Amino acid sequence: MAADAYAQLADTLERLADVVAPKRLVDVLDIEDLSQRTGIPSETVVVLLEGGRVEETSVNDRVRQRLAFLRETRRRPDGRRYTLEELGKITGGVTRQTMQKWRDNGTPSIEAADLLRRYFDLPAGFMTADEPEALNEALQPQLRELGEQCDPFAQLPPELRRLALRSPDVAAKTISFMAAWAMEITESAVTNEAGSPAEDSPADDA
Repeated sequence: MAADAYAQLADTLERLADVVAPKRLVDVLDIEDLSQRTGIPSETVVVLLEGGRVEETSVNDRVRQRLAFLRETRRRPDGRRYTLEELGKITGGVTRQTMQKWRDNGTPSIEAADLLRRYFDLPAGFMTADEPEALNEALQPQLRELGEQCDPFAQLPPELRRLALRSPDVAAKTISFMAAWAMEITESAVTNEAGSPAEDSPADDA
């Protein structure tokens, strides 16, 4: 599983590197934002972005670490950290026995961890995904956004995009103008067709 996660991350990093070249990913991407969205410390994010590997951890260890990260970065309105009791109330229905186990182990159940994730509006897998998997998922929006910025034809309909790619000498503005013009004509034709009354047949005139 870890090998697959690193392979997928490597593919994403390679595609991102092609987009931002000659700049380095660590100079372009918001490291702190990636850390906040994955629960991975900033220094670990940098290591992974540079193609390194980190020590493998168990699911329980990851839940414990992400819970500590959550308590540190998602605080109460008064700026203080949530207590375990307060987090227990957020999950709902936590018994005294369950709460004592949570205190002893520092780890909530997987169900409670997922409820906390949902409460704080965190991405799926925040509590349990290993580091390369979590970072790879968090990088997908950046990959799409940066790719669209560098590809002037990214927003074109598929047919026009294929035409544009076959005509590299045609300016991007010209292609975009043609796309807008074609879509306007198409929309007008559809509107006229839908709104035009049917012609009277000869039988109706009789």
